[in-house]
Amino acid sequence: MQLSPTALVLLGLLMAAWVAVAAGLMIAAGAKTKAAENARKASRRMARMIEEAPAIPLLVRTDGRIEASERLAGWLGLSRLPQYLGDLAGSEGGRGIGAEQLAQLAALVSRTQKTAAPFRMAITPAGSQRSLAVRGTLADPQVAPGGAALLWIFDFSESENELANLRAEASRARADFAALVGLIEAAPMPMWFRGTDARLKLVNRAYVAAVGAESADAAVAAQAELIEAVDGLSAAQIAAQASQRKAPIERIVAATIGGQRRSLRVSDLPLGDDGVAGYAIDIEEMEELSRVFRAWRDAQRDMLDQLPVGVAQFGADRRLSSANQPFRRAFAMRPGASQGLEFERFLREAREAGRTPEVRDFPAWRAERLEWFLADEPVEENWPLSDGTHLRIVAQPMPDGGLVLIAEDRTESLALSATRDTLLRTRTATFDSLFEALAVFAPDGHMQLWNRRFAGAWGLDDEALGGHPSADELVRQIAPLLDRPQQAKGIGEIVRGATLDRKQTAGRVSLADGRTLEIAGVPLPDGNGLLTVLDITASQLAEDALRERNQALEAADEVKTRFLANMSYELRVPLTSIGGFAELLKAGVAGELSEQAREYVAAILESVQKLTDQVENVLDLSQSEAGLLPLSRTRFDVMPFVTRVVRERETAIVSGGLSLDLRGSKALKVDADERQLGRAIGQLLDNAIAATPRGGKILVDLSRKADGLRIVVSDNGKGMTAAELRRALEGLRTGPDGKPERRQGLGIPLARQLVEAHGGTLEIVSRPHEGTFATITLP
Repeated sequence: MQLSPTALVLLGLLMAAWVAVAAGLMIAAGAKTKAAENARKASRRMARMIEEAPAIPLLVRTDGRIEASERLAGWLGLSRLPQYLGDLAGSEGGRGIGAEQLAQLAALVSRTQKTAAPFRMAITPAGSQRSLAVRGTLADPQVAPGGAALLWIFDFSESENELANLRAEASRARADFAALVGLIEAAPMPMWFRGTDARLKLVNRAYVAAVGAESADAAVAAQAELIEAVDGLSAAQIAAQASQRKAPIERIVAATIGGQRRSLRVSDLPLGDDGVAGYAIDIEEMEELSRVFRAWRDAQRDMLDQLPVGVAQFGADRRLSSANQPFRRAFAMRPGASQGLEFERFLREAREAGRTPEVRDFPAWRAERLEWFLADEPVEENWPLSDGTHLRIVAQPMPDGGLVLIAEDRTESLALSATRDTLLRTRTATFDSLFEALAVFAPDGHMQLWNRRFAGAWGLDDEALGGHPSADELVRQIAPLLDRPQQAKGIGEIVRGATLDRKQTAGRVSLADGRTLEIAGVPLPDGNGLLTVLDITASQLAEDALRERNQALEAADEVKTRFLANMSYELRVPLTSIGGFAELLKAGVAGELSEQAREYVAAILESVQKLTDQVENVLDLSQSEAGLLPLSRTRFDVMPFVTRVVRERETAIVSGGLSLDLRGSKALKVDADERQLGRAIGQLLDNAIAATPRGGKILVDLSRKADGLRIVVSDNGKGMTAAELRRALEGLRTGPDGKPERRQGLGIPLARQLVEAHGGTLEIVSRPHEGTFATITLP
């Protein structure tokens, strides 16, 4: 087939176009290949830069998966980076992010993914000192489409430590500065600070008060000086001199403060290149004391000359500085002896005059007396002289190294003391022969003399009085022996009234052993006080018995009247009516009853009987709560008494298949009302019998403890819960209408009231399925 020239031309043009397109495509492919190579190089360079960057990117996708460099695992203390954000807590010995911080981070990431809100937070990996800062934003779609979050994590551990140290140092500096300012401001002495130009910059409140300024700022603004100019130099000029010398300057000057001239010790202290600080100490009192001391010393020497006791003063150089006339006469000092006499020479001249004791080795004796100057406390000696004179010598070392020597002529006082001892022995013998118990107290409260009956009257040992105790010490010894220890204070008041107030007082006290003593304090002419003690137990018992019997009769009459007026009609009449109608029904007055009706009537009669018993309990409980329950106390043996109470319930115990164990000593006695105390114990026994199942055990234990007689009634029954026990103890209470209402059984409340009426206590402890433990404590 032959082609036409036109076709050949077209075919050539087509081939040329295809070659041109192919060449263009090849050129474009080469350019794209070069661009891809450049992109790969840039990507590797960017990845390396990110690896070397101080921040690590963390990409968190919406499903919780994460993408980051393994370097982040090292920062978090993990061996490798997990796939999900929740796994950053790690399980490698407490490494990774803490649970609380991880939960907070997850919440912030979720919020950023939903709202595109950026966030910042700081985290501390567990078990690490590293501090990491996290900045999160919503990732660009080109980085991670689909709402992923991009987190940048920075390590700012060094900055955080440095900031923490700086904060701590700043806090300490602020605290120290505040304390220093507070100390200066609260100082009682005027204090100030001057700048390098010697002008006032800061003053405290004491300075403001001293110069009479309105405030510290006003004092600084006015440059009010506390110290006046001395020798033409002002206080500012003196401070400038101290700053130039770089050494403190201290001086004593006078200043007017509060309208008074005061002596001040002023100090200016240079503070390097910062300025000069100053303070002033008021030494007016010290100067005044110095003047007073000089005047007192002169007056003392004049006074010593008027004393009948010889007094001499030796200085630290052991030379005589002063001696009064009695001292000179006691040691026969020659008229020419003056101040400056050495102590050793004084002793030698006194020995020559026969005014020292006769000793075998005088030099050794004198050397021992020289040690008086170095003694720590006064030394006292008795010097019997050859002419019969007896001197009492007291050597008092002084703080300055000197010695005060006191010589007292006790010749006449010793003779009087011997006569006095004879009189005292005669008085003691007279006291011991008296029927009453007597004791003599000095004005300072110490016991001086007592007879043999005194210790026995109080039940004390003779050794307790051997040390001549004071009235307060005697009261403390007597207090435990009294029936009411608070009465011991009255004994001290009686002694004080006889010795100090000089008036006669009396009183009565009851001892714990049942005795009653009548005591009286009588002032004596010599300033002492006489305490007399008489045992009036017998007469007091008779008087108390008559009084208690009369009170019991009055209380019984009042209770009877109240019962007849308020309770008899309200309780007994309706109860009697119910019982009567029930008996009529039982007797067939209303017609023949069916078997079921007869059971109902029998139940009514049984309830009436129980209610009658409860009425009795209510009446007794009401009287007890009103404080009107009459008690007839007698002293009786406890063991036979409790045995009778138990025997009265023998039938109920045996029929219930119970066992009862009664323990206790037969020597126990108590002062109580047998009937009322028996009812209290009986109520507890009834409750124990009712609460104990067949085969159970009841224990009654009697013992004497330090706080009194203890009666324990316990069982191993069903017990009570705390709420049940509380309701059982409430018993009978007054309702809103003013009438008594029943909260629970009256047995326990009645027993408690009866025990408290005897001055005792009732404690009940109960646990479900374990039993109940009731304890009666009687004084």
